[in-house]
Amino acid sequence: MPSAGRYFGVTNLAMNQHAKIEIRHSTCPHDCPSACALDVEVVEGRSIGRVRGSKKQTYTAGVVCAKVARYAERIHHPERVMYPLRRTGAKGSGQFARISWDEALDEITDRFNQAEREFGAESIWPYYYAGTMGLVMRDGLNRLTHVKKYSRFYQTICANVARIGFAIGTGKIAGVDPREMALSDLVVIWGTNPVNTQVNVMTHAARARKERGAKIAAVDIYDNDTMKQADIKIILRPGTDGAFACGVMHVLFRDGYADRAYMDKYTDCPAELEAHLKSRTPEWASAICGVPVSEIEAFAKAVGKTKRTFLRLGYGFTRSRNGATQMHAALCIPAVTGAWQYEGGGAFFNNFALWHFNESIIEGHDAIDKTIRALDQSQIGRILTGDAEALHGKGPVKAMLIQNTNPMTVAPEQALVRQGFAREDLFVVVHEQFMTETAEMADIVLPATMFMEHDDLYYGGGHQHISVGPKLIDPPGECRSNHEVLQALAPRLRAKHPGFEMTPRELIDATLKLSNHGDIAGLEADIWRDLQPDFRTSHYLDGFAHADKKFHFKADWAHPPFGQTMGDFDKMPDLPDHWAVIEDIDQAHPFRLATSPSRSFLNTTFNETPSSQAREGRASVMIHPLDAAALDISDGDAVTLGNGRGETTLIATLFEGVRRGVLIAESVHPNKGHIGGRGINMLTGADTIAPIGGAAFHDNKVWIRKAASA
Repeated sequence: MPSAGRYFGVTNLAMNQHAKIEIRHSTCPHDCPSACALDVEVVEGRSIGRVRGSKKQTYTAGVVCAKVARYAERIHHPERVMYPLRRTGAKGSGQFARISWDEALDEITDRFNQAEREFGAESIWPYYYAGTMGLVMRDGLNRLTHVKKYSRFYQTICANVARIGFAIGTGKIAGVDPREMALSDLVVIWGTNPVNTQVNVMTHAARARKERGAKIAAVDIYDNDTMKQADIKIILRPGTDGAFACGVMHVLFRDGYADRAYMDKYTDCPAELEAHLKSRTPEWASAICGVPVSEIEAFAKAVGKTKRTFLRLGYGFTRSRNGATQMHAALCIPAVTGAWQYEGGGAFFNNFALWHFNESIIEGHDAIDKTIRALDQSQIGRILTGDAEALHGKGPVKAMLIQNTNPMTVAPEQALVRQGFAREDLFVVVHEQFMTETAEMADIVLPATMFMEHDDLYYGGGHQHISVGPKLIDPPGECRSNHEVLQALAPRLRAKHPGFEMTPRELIDATLKLSNHGDIAGLEADIWRDLQPDFRTSHYLDGFAHADKKFHFKADWAHPPFGQTMGDFDKMPDLPDHWAVIEDIDQAHPFRLATSPSRSFLNTTFNETPSSQAREGRASVMIHPLDAAALDISDGDAVTLGNGRGETTLIATLFEGVRRGVLIAESVHPNKGHIGGRGINMLTGADTIAPIGGAAFHDNKVWIRKAASA
């Protein structure tokens, strides 16, 4: 394969000493908590060269992941969708013909109006997600949904489970300044692999190690790239974090590491928690989570003796059926030790509560009708195949407009998703940058801009900055932004709202003003604005965010601070515990499978870039050598994994860094990257997760066997 520079013809231009190169600031828009601050080489005003992390923003601190550093590969890729296309062959055949924008928009209008006339407005389901985290381009589709009374969209595919698990303890989704990791004496990275997914966590943790002699602990389900850099390594069985956390807290109480004065002042029921944990011994925990008793004891002592212990809790918690209870259990540890009192101590997951963005104009809140059904994003397969419960007892979905997501690859229950998208009576429009597997199933494909080709507003979930991401270059071909598509469709569909009449910059300005964040000129002058509260607020030293000002060891799952209760919320344990609702092994399915994120793909973004493809190689699954030997599986063999939802075939990689009975398949490779064309999400479920919904991507029981010879 040629080098990226030769392949795309942009690096040499950037290096040309006669080319005019301007350094412009931006923010990475992708679905990653780091939301990195970027310094971008803009070459001759029409292309980009190198992309670096900006040193001017203190969280990014000059570091950016390799995927985004090579962004010229993606934005100048020769296989970008450039023009509107109409399907000419069978669905999924990839056969399309170029048409004009007017032809495309007219056909969309006709088909949407036809569906509305025959089946009602709720038969149309606009569908989107986090291909961009920019508020204007991500959330604007809701404005069309609300104005037209189309079926609403309930987000469940990512963060719900972990968010509620954190907020049920603290009262809101906000924690210690994540830059305080650099001031910690023990950084516990739990339920996340930041070397792969949010590299800046490692920047600040490594600084603590270098400057303070701090230790880094990693708690996860396999010996991943982050764990390889850790001083303390805890490898759990999937879905057992709560048991491990309880075993740790048992030791903290037993051995005098619990800060009773802190708990008496700041927590709701420390005596009840201590009594509850009497039976949650390290031996009890070890039998569930697979961590040796000695390692549980040693970890507890390290946390107990280190006042400045910082728990960096991650999105892994959101991928299990019991994830909310697991997040809450882990979060209870610094409340037991009183680590919240100290600089460099406490916990952090996400800073969602800091932004206070009023998206009423972007999303058209004034047009919301809550009697219109809200369909579960994760249950798209069930919805498109006519499941009455998933459809809320109403009629079928007959038309879709999809932006910023690739459900034909990333959604759970892929057998149903495939069946649903193959329906000849389903009209699908996909607005995309590349011909994804979802775009291949569309009737109309529209060419989309990338983040450097439009204006947008961003926040950092993993830190505390907000920013404007300005348009840096013109898009290629006839690519249009998400907002431009909505502006073009609105008058045709007779959808009236002030948001459709505004430019992206006007929407950003209005949103900032409504949110008490000033205006766009002020934010652009700041470049990246730091919203981190003062020390006392960040550490909850004036009380936590519940009405009683206490940290809640006892979780009131029936009354969450946000979201609508669903699933078996009434069966969730109120005190930290192991809630045994994970999809556990049985005789027919003796393995647990987790589909953890890779380093060079981000969901299915970057699947198309040559450097990411080269690094990730073929779709594979990690298996312990002893498990492999028992099944006569050798390294490099083709193996088939299966359960009641479906099967997939990929390559076996023998790996000692997992517990026996656990399989790890990193990244979301394209379905066609798997032998036989069936991707990893054939195996994942879309069951509703308590207490407010979610999707358990890392919580699957499977069988594995050597693939049959072709």
